[in-house]
Amino acid sequence: MVKVIFYEKTGCRNNTKQKTLLTAAGHQVEAHNILEEKWTKERLRWFFGNRPVAEWFNPSAPKIKSGEINPQQLDAETAINLMLEEPLFIRRPLIQVGYRGEVGFDTQVIDNWIGLTPKDETLQEVSQKLMSQDLQGCPNNHQHHHH
Repeated sequence: MVKVIFYEKTGCRNNTKQKTLLTAAGHQVEAHNILEEKWTKERLRWFFGNRPVAEWFNPSAPKIKSGEINPQQLDAETAINLMLEEPLFIRRPLIQVGYRGEVGFDTQVIDNWIGLTPKDETLQEVSQKLMSQDLQGCPNNHQHHHH
């Protein structure tokens, strides 16, 4: 069991499902609202590690959907500054366990990292159902991004 610090957009259905998976696996989830967090450049940058800048972004942010902002064309500095101004740009969730941070909820990555196996037989069905869904993004948007 680990303590998972989980930055979400409060009320996002997928973030709720992701927390359910973590809790079912016996982890302790401490949730924070990503939009209200006081981010600093260093702290936010840390979550993205060596991923390409485009993967730092929430593809369903209105200005990205409209094409006003193209993450492919941004450097790290510009990207972070945009996110500090408008946290909706940050891809969710941001997850921290101990000294490691991740962005997005790739069930495979997270399972390998801290484990998503349910602690209780009765939870197994729920977890399997959730794992089979696309848990990236927010389901209110009808766009599906498959990587």
